[in-house]
Amino acid sequence: MSDKGDVILVLDDDVSVLKRTERLLRFEGWDNVVLCDRAELAWPVLKERRVMAMVLDLLMPGTDGYKVLETMRSDYPEVPVIVATALDDLNAVVTCMRAGAFDYVPKSAESTRLVASIRHASLITGLRDDNRLLRDTLLGGNDTLPSHFAAIVTRNRKMHAIFRYIDAIAGSDKPILITGESGTGKELFASAIHAASGRKGPLICVNIAGLDDTMFSDTLFGHRKGAFTGADTDRPGLIEQAAGGTLFMDEIGDLSMQSQVKLLRLIEGRLYYPLGSDLTKSSDALIESGIFLDDFPRGEIDLLQPSLA
Repeated sequence: MSDKGDVILVLDDDVSVLKRTERLLRFEGWDNVVLCDRAELAWPVLKERRVMAMVLDLLMPGTDGYKVLETMRSDYPEVPVIVATALDDLNAVVTCMRAGAFDYVPKSAESTRLVASIRHASLITGLRDDNRLLRDTLLGGNDTLPSHFAAIVTRNRKMHAIFRYIDAIAGSDKPILITGESGTGKELFASAIHAASGRKGPLICVNIAGLDDTMFSDTLFGHRKGAFTGADTDRPGLIEQAAGGTLFMDEIGDLSMQSQVKLLRLIEGRLYYPLGSDLTKSSDALIESGIFLDDFPRGEIDLLQPSLA
């Protein structure tokens, strides 16, 4: 979950708390966790690494959490600071929030609360990055189009604006929705997005119109040996084949409700079950979906929200 090399910085003078927090975060999928038992060790990390969130204790010898908050607000205002401390006091909460803390989580609270706060911080950081990238790309004034749009021949300025938008969002890990009438070239745009993303893996395209739930699951997620009659060997699905690359699924509007639930789980959590397996697998593929909507006859491209309704 710690994408693009982002790290979670945990600052606490109690080594046992540091180790416990690290185990929790790694169990939840965050691999890039940096532990510091005093503030002096945190400043070089903030200068040299991209910090997605800081988990901060208040009561520490030397430079305490309040002083760290002051420095973070003045020097690193873009980093969300989650205060996680044994001090469960309303005055402390008010003081920290006024000092710029993103959230306040008592150590006595359930660990799920800290995880939820970090997920929220990650979302806010991602949205801020997307907004900055969109602003820089759309307002940059550069009319030169990259080579990955060469297959789409046009001089239309609105199309060129779409190209710049694609350049802005292609680097995101968020799923992308492409809408438009049949024959408008959704797959061409899917290919351009894949090229613009810079991903090293392959582009896998599949039209899933007319697939029943079993065929959809087998095609997308694969199966394990013995999952059904005739399943003599393991078979990787398309999502596994697209590892490190892009999966473009056309005509998702024709999916059954049961298949939509499975696709939603993949979009939201990047998790899926191969047929016949009790263990979830994760995917790092960029997911693109094509759909025909009468409301968008000219076509649109946008980041896909986690809802298929």
